[in-house]
Amino acid sequence: QVQLVESGGGAVQAGGSLKLTCAATGYTFSVGCMAWFRQAPEKEREGVAGFYSIGRKYYDDTVKGRFTISLDRAENTVYLQMTDLRPEDTAVYYCASSCRSRTDWSRVSNYKSWGRGTQVTVSS
Repeated sequence: QVQLVESGGGAVQAGGSLKLTCAATGYTFSVGCMAWFRQAPEKEREGVAGFYSIGRKYYDDTVKGRFTISLDRAENTVYLQMTDLRPEDTAVYYCASSCRSRTDWSRVSNYKSWGRGTQVTVSS
């Protein structure tokens, strides 16, 4: 059974940085797929960043140049380094894995396993 646990969320001021962590058991990120999603109040869950077998990395246009997804193979842990944070980045951030297909990395229904999320709050 796949278990994903996110950590690293918190409250920062605009322009600040946070590094989120997603640790997995029952799943190997380096040969699978993984994505970070976020959901703001009263908004749909949206893809932030992802990869397939740590090949090409994908980013939503709103975070390109500010967020970086990376993998620690030894720890089987994925990170999301977030810099230059903005109030519109405020959301609960989720990690997801066990994708059904390797197309459309940002589609919510493509992932079978989800963590419980970690809150990120950016104040202006």
